[in-house]
Amino acid sequence: MMRAVFAFLLAAFCVTSAAYADYGPEKLSDPKLEARAVALQRSFRCLVCQGESLDESNAQLAGDLRRLIRARILAGDSDRQITDFLVSRYGDVILMKPPLEPGTYILWFGPLLILVAGGAIAGVIVYRARLRLRGSP
Repeated sequence: MMRAVFAFLLAAFCVTSAAYADYGPEKLSDPKLEARAVALQRSFRCLVCQGESLDESNAQLAGDLRRLIRARILAGDSDRQITDFLVSRYGDVILMKPPLEPGTYILWFGPLLILVAGGAIAGVIVYRARLRLRGSP
């Protein structure tokens, strides 16, 4: 039974990997335009992976956005126009380095607040545990 489950999972993984193997965007013929596209891709966050740039991600949405960036470069859009388009569509969360403004404070300071809150909760738990140990005979 375990062999059958393992074989099924292995087959599913292989099929999924093969489905995404060719999914990368086509390269631009002009090396300068291709370098510009790669630089732009590195400045945008994958909305599926969150921790990776569009350039690093294998997600289907990242592939679509890479193709969109290349198409807009070929259409003559500037880097600023492409950035403005993607930010207007997906918000500041798509930027690897979002601007520091009131609307993005949670992006910048959220992880720190979570860390501080976790430390405070851990401190309260340890403090209460010490009080219980002192109070027992």
